[in-house]
Amino acid sequence: MRFIRKAMIGLAALAAVPLAAQGPVPVPAAKKSVAAPVPVVEPVDTAALNPADLEAFLDGFLPYALERGRIPGAVVVVVRGDQVLLEKGYGFSDVAKRKPVLPETTLFRPGSVSKLFTWTAVMQQVEAGKLDLDKDVNSYLDFKIPPYQGKPITLRNIMTHTAGFEESVRYLISNDPKAAMTLKKQMPLALPQRVFAPGTTPAYSNYATALAGYIVERVSGEDFDSYVENHIFKPLNMTHASFLQPLPANLVADMSGGYPDVTQKARPFEIVIPAPAGSLSASGADMGKFMIAHLNDGAGLLRPETAKMMHDFKAPGVGPLNSMALGFYEQQVNGHRAIAHGGDTVWFHSYLWLFPDADVGVFISMNSAGKEGAAGAIRSALFHKFADRYLPGPAPTGQVDAKTAKQHAQMMVGNYVSSRGSFTNFMSLFGLLGQPTVGLTEDGKITVPGLDGLSAGARDWVEVEPFVWRDTNSGERLAAEVKDGKVVRWSLDAGSPFMVFEPASTGVNAAVLNPALIFALFITVLAALAWPVRAIVRRNFGATFALEGKARRAYRLSRVFAWLVIAAVAGWIGLIAAFSADIGSIGGPLDWLIHLLRVLTPVAAFGLLATAAWHLWLSVQGKRKWTMKLGAVLLILAALVLVWVTLAFHLYGFGMVY
Repeated sequence: MRFIRKAMIGLAALAAVPLAAQGPVPVPAAKKSVAAPVPVVEPVDTAALNPADLEAFLDGFLPYALERGRIPGAVVVVVRGDQVLLEKGYGFSDVAKRKPVLPETTLFRPGSVSKLFTWTAVMQQVEAGKLDLDKDVNSYLDFKIPPYQGKPITLRNIMTHTAGFEESVRYLISNDPKAAMTLKKQMPLALPQRVFAPGTTPAYSNYATALAGYIVERVSGEDFDSYVENHIFKPLNMTHASFLQPLPANLVADMSGGYPDVTQKARPFEIVIPAPAGSLSASGADMGKFMIAHLNDGAGLLRPETAKMMHDFKAPGVGPLNSMALGFYEQQVNGHRAIAHGGDTVWFHSYLWLFPDADVGVFISMNSAGKEGAAGAIRSALFHKFADRYLPGPAPTGQVDAKTAKQHAQMMVGNYVSSRGSFTNFMSLFGLLGQPTVGLTEDGKITVPGLDGLSAGARDWVEVEPFVWRDTNSGERLAAEVKDGKVVRWSLDAGSPFMVFEPASTGVNAAVLNPALIFALFITVLAALAWPVRAIVRRNFGATFALEGKARRAYRLSRVFAWLVIAAVAGWIGLIAAFSADIGSIGGPLDWLIHLLRVLTPVAAFGLLATAAWHLWLSVQGKRKWTMKLGAVLLILAALVLVWVTLAFHLYGFGMVY
């Protein structure tokens, strides 16, 4: 599931065989038509894609990568056509017991790769005539999703992540088995706000995927877990796979532990509350069976024409970048089009790639994010190194002239807001703290620091055509839409056709707000601490306080509210720390703190503003020293910043869908 914290707050978001001939293996002719055909790429110095070479390649790459990243274990599966080329476990599924990863039986949590099973189920029901991809989904539901700008949501919107929902984490993931609930209960309870018109703006949504699962449940007459078991797992003989949470008793012993890193203890089994979005547990071997089915035109699951509809669809995107198919999303490498999906729970990190033109599939899952999020870089490196070795292509050509490139790079500089985020509740504060930025290198190229963790190597963005940049190290692209001489949105190839980045307005721009907020907190803390310090000094020297009556009351009240602001800020820091350490902690255990903070914060901010203004007024009336008047003015300015942040980032209210 793409729950990884960098995605939540900006970048993103954003974050998973019979012996062949010994000579070079040519890429087979494409057996599937694609909506936007990729030019045929002739192999160049292609290595032999056979079990022996593949195992040598992986053995030379993964053990060191896992050890360096402090990741306990991983499973990798590579298939071609209807055969498994290699399935292999690395490291441990249980570190304490030194239990090795076994590809046939060890279960991993593929996270959002689970969505591909949900989308397959949807397409089965489309094939059966029970669902229409372009019909208002309200016709399939027992509750109503309000229209946005007069437009309803369709399953095509949902499968391309353009339904327009904001991010939602309240009912997302937990360590408590009691957090699991039926889709019938969850869907109306967890309904998030819609913030984009359907079909206009990619914005990844776990809720929308779960909604699709609920629709499958309703039209099929089977609960979702049973549906997948009966219509996907059984036809493919996937005996070590389940969407059930907790796991059925016969699979518990095979479940890999999930770890912060190899030096720490395994964490409890995660409960993914919107189950169709990411609750799958599966062995590597069973994921190989699923890849083979899709590589062979949906064999055992879908009719060929339905599979083609799913794989070949190309949703509108930004410029020439990768875009969404129906559920899968594109990943271009060396001129080859892959359809793929990544997945992240808190502890497991996975990716699945299918190369239709080469008839090849690759799956990797790791049981830890590792040191500094190493899992993201490892799976990115695997994708590119695998393609460079077995699916090479000619290096792309083209480059914008240096003068124009520098001008375009300058236009990109600034702070941006990710479409995958919260906009109408207090979780929007996390967007401020992790706001994506685009800057410039010393030689005038763009740099996007938030993307550094998604790649194994340094980024070097070169503009290859107007407002399209290519990273010379990975081949990934970044492109922008420009209107009236201004950048209005940009996106990138690196697994993110499901979100775009738009310029941050002044009112929510971290480059403006963060310094202002630091100033406001400095003044507030200074005023709060000065109150008791001055009282102690006066007592030591036997001095009297100059203010009397209303003036003294206004002064003291302004300091009381300053301390309340400090308490509120401390509470938000604690909430952010708890969320960063365990995303599940925010979905129930800390509800009391959330309620308290959303009452305390507006009271403290508005109270400080009112009492500081009252203190200034009485100071002017009483002709107090200029230093007292200046202090009151600074406190008012600080309070104005705090009031703005409270209102702009919705740090108030009582709603519990966030």
